[in-house]
Amino acid sequence: MPDPHSTAVNDGFKAHWLAETLRLREALWGPLEDARENRKARAERRGFAPRLLLRARYLAEREKLDQVLGKWTSASRAALLGLLIAGLLAGIGAALGALGDGSRSVNILLALVALLGVNTLAYLFWLSSFLIRSDHAGSWLGESWLWLTRKLARGPDAALAPRALAELLSRQHALRWLLGAVSHAVWVLAFMGALACMLAILSARRYGFNWETTLLSPDTFVGLTSALGWLPSLLGFSMPSPEIIRASDGLQTLPESAMTLWSGWLIGCVVVYGLLPRLAGLGLSLYMTRRRLRGLAVDTTLPGYAELRDRLDPSSETTGIDSAATDGYQASVQPLDTAATPAIQYAVLGIELPTDIPWPPAALPDGISDLGVIDSRSQRHQILERLQRHTARRLLLACDASQTPDRGTIALLSELGSLARHAHVALISPGQAGERSHARAAAWHEKLSLAGFAAEAVHDDLSSGLIWLASPENHDVSADHTHVQP
Repeated sequence: MPDPHSTAVNDGFKAHWLAETLRLREALWGPLEDARENRKARAERRGFAPRLLLRARYLAEREKLDQVLGKWTSASRAALLGLLIAGLLAGIGAALGALGDGSRSVNILLALVALLGVNTLAYLFWLSSFLIRSDHAGSWLGESWLWLTRKLARGPDAALAPRALAELLSRQHALRWLLGAVSHAVWVLAFMGALACMLAILSARRYGFNWETTLLSPDTFVGLTSALGWLPSLLGFSMPSPEIIRASDGLQTLPESAMTLWSGWLIGCVVVYGLLPRLAGLGLSLYMTRRRLRGLAVDTTLPGYAELRDRLDPSSETTGIDSAATDGYQASVQPLDTAATPAIQYAVLGIELPTDIPWPPAALPDGISDLGVIDSRSQRHQILERLQRHTARRLLLACDASQTPDRGTIALLSELGSLARHAHVALISPGQAGERSHARAAAWHEKLSLAGFAAEAVHDDLSSGLIWLASPENHDVSADHTHVQP
């Protein structure tokens, strides 16, 4: 059964990771059109930092950044799995190289150096790295994993994922521990592979063990072997007696029991001086990573965040100009969460209508609210804020079909449509009918279709739109398909 606390920590980290990825993206390629997302975030009635995370989530869903992070996460897991398999194979190779094929006696100390030498140096380097103020120091295997994930990333947004991850972890002082956990995990698999291989070949072949020297005395090997075997012996591993150590000079024939003692001593040294320290390092790194991330918080003073305060946590609502939409951005009607806000009205709204079109429409049916005509940015913000607080059950949007549908108008219609349970568009043509007006009408239908308005939700005159607005409620269930997932 999943741990609810662990799930909450993971969800919180993903939210901060998305926010950091979006911050880097906007820093590199400019701010995104975010009026709708800012408005939705402000409606949550939370503080500035939670609104930052909400804005990032809404924009990430719109720009498909959450999918980019998901793909990168899968690629990073594949890279980690590759490193773990490589570590396992390296450990098996080290065991085979240290013991050989059994055709000749094994130099016990050289075998121990072959199995533990590189690991000991790497482990000491990791410990000494804590004297260096760097989150990248001491875990070259972890850095290799991070480098490999960058190579696997495809596209500019995918390349931001590991960079955002590294910067987020660095600010929490958790990057060192995460990279350390990766490094220790690879070493743990390497030692498990080496030990499994040693147990297999020592069980299947007869090996002889000895020590050889030209300069050192036998007493030196007795002291060194006893010192190294002391800790393993506390855990139950065999320890050769001083007599057997002296006799293992390669010049005397030893009993089979001596070979068994040397095998147990070698395996015990690999476990105690290789596997257990790496397991301890792995456990400590995972614990510290989790502890550092538990206090994850948004640094609202960072560039890209501080500039959003006036938009997400304004002291008073402003009517400043929204940033321009980025290339390739397609406005679309989003499904409305009908449980989130109360729906209290049926309404009609004009969008930049010319003065020769009388408004409100004559003989407006009873129970229909007139929201007026949007002609300015301040009116736009007022209407959007009103609909954000109280959505319309049905909303009819009247547009001047004699004008060419530009991206800003379509974006406004999409945003308004997202704030109603059911929204239709009525195209009003005050001018003369002709080939040009038909072309513009076709352009309106095409743009509205791309934005998510179904064909049934677009009327070619105001009267048919008003008939829909005043029609029975069950019409919405049977025939209305306004909110189409893009």
